[in-house]
Amino acid sequence: MYGVIGCSKLIGVNSGFSLVLEVALVPIVVMSCGHNEVAVAMAVVNLWNPGSVPPATNSRLSPLPPEPADYDRGATVDIPLDSAKDLKKKEKELQAKEAELRKREQELKRREDAAARAGVIIEDKNWPPFFPIIHHDITNEIPIHLQKVQYVAFTTLLGLVVCLLWNIIAVTLAWIKGEGPTIWFLAIIYFISGVPGAYVLWYRPLYRAMRTDSALKFGWFFLSYALHIAFCVFAAVAPPIIFKGKSLTGILPAIDVLGNHVLVGIFYFIGFGFFCLESVISIWVIQQVYMYFRGSGKAAEVKRDAARQTVMAAL
Repeated sequence: MYGVIGCSKLIGVNSGFSLVLEVALVPIVVMSCGHNEVAVAMAVVNLWNPGSVPPATNSRLSPLPPEPADYDRGATVDIPLDSAKDLKKKEKELQAKEAELRKREQELKRREDAAARAGVIIEDKNWPPFFPIIHHDITNEIPIHLQKVQYVAFTTLLGLVVCLLWNIIAVTLAWIKGEGPTIWFLAIIYFISGVPGAYVLWYRPLYRAMRTDSALKFGWFFLSYALHIAFCVFAAVAPPIIFKGKSLTGILPAIDVLGNHVLVGIFYFIGFGFFCLESVISIWVIQQVYMYFRGSGKAAEVKRDAARQTVMAAL
């Protein structure tokens, strides 16, 4: 696009001399128009193709680089003016969360200290590893000179589980062979009551007695473990007292069913062996625990506590 400015008539290029100046990439043509009149004749600006006009060779100003092809003239730049306020706000929020976490940590520590002073021990369930239901850590919590006895006691707990589980299998086979469903229901009751009962009544008291050296817990263990041994001996014999004794895999029902069903008799004899082994190991455990109990002076401590309680009750 061409424009002619400040001339009384259109002047051609041949009517005078011309001088080309370049200022800010806008070419200006100055021409003579008469003797004393000088006018700016033409201003040429190419708005649509700025790169088509070659720069002047005698210009002191370096030309601007061409705009990139992907430049968006209408794009806006969002400059956040309240960034400092946002940073302060986030800093305050982080400080508030940190103070809350510190407060919770102090409260948890206070509760743990109070529980420790009261003799309450917080136990995390960690056994069995695939489905933790009890707390069990002999290596880290039981004194090293008592760990062997504790491990053997734990073996008797697992042995009782095996004995009662095998008892269910053998009694189920006897039921299939025509012995009736009553003995099977009794075998189920032995298992679902015997396994958790053994853990609560004698294994956990022994574990805590070994860990805390408590004379009271030792006394409770002796009472409960004696009942456990009595049950194992009774199951190994299985006299015909309860439903002819066939709800337990003892020696007497094994001999009884062997004449009619050889396979059932073999299963009952295997159960008899399990109960015998469980009884022998359990007797060894209670003997070792009692020897430690006597040697550590806990027996005398129990006698003194019993005498003190008797005197207090009399007064």
